[in-house]
Amino acid sequence: MARSPSGESLIERVVRILEAFDPDTPSLTVGELAARAGLPGSTTSRLVDQLVSHGLLRRDPSGGVRIGVRLWELGARASPTLALREVAMPFMEDLQHIVGHHTQLGVREGTEVLFIERLSTRHAVINVTKVAGRLPLHASSAGQVLLAHAPASVRESVLAGPLRSYTDTTITDAGTLRKVLAEIRRQDFALCPGAIDPSATGIAVPVRDPRGRVIASLALVVPNDGNAHAHVPVLRTAARGLERTLHRPRPV
Repeated sequence: MARSPSGESLIERVVRILEAFDPDTPSLTVGELAARAGLPGSTTSRLVDQLVSHGLLRRDPSGGVRIGVRLWELGARASPTLALREVAMPFMEDLQHIVGHHTQLGVREGTEVLFIERLSTRHAVINVTKVAGRLPLHASSAGQVLLAHAPASVRESVLAGPLRSYTDTTITDAGTLRKVLAEIRRQDFALCPGAIDPSATGIAVPVRDPRGRVIASLALVVPNDGNAHAHVPVLRTAARGLERTLHRPRPV
């Protein structure tokens, strides 16, 4: 496999280009891609041309470059979260009908929570998360549930910091976070008022596989009005229904 003067393989350079995109910047110029990927402009331009020719990237009318439909197709086809999303959707829709605002499903990816599905109402409270978006595990209710049940090595890595602050109420002290995680394991839910935005509260519960391992978090984002705790029972009911459905043998 061809390697650059720095020793990077072609695949490593392609991955750096693809990882330059994020939910907030779906379109980038070749120059911006080169800067984000840390690659020479000529190399980036050549690789972009090849990726566009295979449908993995596409050019938009303004001259920017975006993720291509073929890359989305391949990713969706192989996604290990596809079955989870399909099973979760009816329960998330029920939650939306009862609570409104935002319902979302997250899984752990390293030291971040990756949001794989989200439902929202038109006039819902602010919510910064997006489908395929990520947040540090310590910062949101969905992430804290996953962190509380993560392997000890993951917890210690997060606790070692740094713990990014989003608002004055984001937990940035390792000792405080350790106590909060222990409380989440005891009460089996997380409540984060104003941790990402002062006007919103996140509530999350774990989703477990048949062996009792936490594989996802089911969460709500509602107004930070002191009433969020009242939604815990319906959120728990939805999570238990989701678990029962996941545990049933799937037709072959």
